[in-house]
Amino acid sequence: MIETAQLVQLLESKDAESWRRVLLELAGSVGLEQMMYAVVHTRHAQYENAFVQTNYSAGWRERYDAEHFAYVDPTVSHCLTSTLPIVWQPETFATEGGRTLYEEACSHGMRTGVTLPIHGPNGEVGLLSLASDAAPGEKFAREIRRNMGELSLIRDYAFASSVAFAHPGGGEPVPHLTRRELEVLNWVMAGKSSWEISMITRCSEATVNFHLANVRQKFNVNTRQQAVVKAISLGLLNPEDRHR
Repeated sequence: MIETAQLVQLLESKDAESWRRVLLELAGSVGLEQMMYAVVHTRHAQYENAFVQTNYSAGWRERYDAEHFAYVDPTVSHCLTSTLPIVWQPETFATEGGRTLYEEACSHGMRTGVTLPIHGPNGEVGLLSLASDAAPGEKFAREIRRNMGELSLIRDYAFASSVAFAHPGGGEPVPHLTRRELEVLNWVMAGKSSWEISMITRCSEATVNFHLANVRQKFNVNTRQQAVVKAISLGLLNPEDRHR
């Protein structure tokens, strides 16, 4: 059973490492000794830019990242479209890529588990996965269901307390764009030319190009298209914006 004091410790953590230790203790208190917490600033960000805290083995993490398993992991795709937890069972990983992922995870002591989606108020998306080497089956699923209230509480406190550490781009500072620079870049994302943007914003084409040059310099990229991609990955632009 989780203790209120442990949840408070999460909120009072001064750095990511102490926060991670408390989260691992909370996972252990419900019998799930392996933990992975990952959040991106926006659903359109690349997974490689996620803020990740875990005690998974170094070998498994290296393998997972090298093979880009996040793009075939059914628990990841589930969390993008649902707020409901997903309990790991062999049938959860029914796709070809999923089966390979599950077989390798089992070899690292993760035969069963549960993944709880994270959807933050500012567009953040992520997950809290808790795993163990317990045998899959109804007994494990029943135990998870019994603890689901506490697991959800852990997930909510973990997200609320991680905001101070979970910078987009894995800690990469986000360049500050002015309101006008964001507006111009947003119209570039919508496919508008510099001349069209100048008509929309009622400023000269030279001014539009000046703003875009500033954005490229801040993002350290060569083209406006690269700047758009960078802005989306950092959560500064949303491809679903009303201009599209």
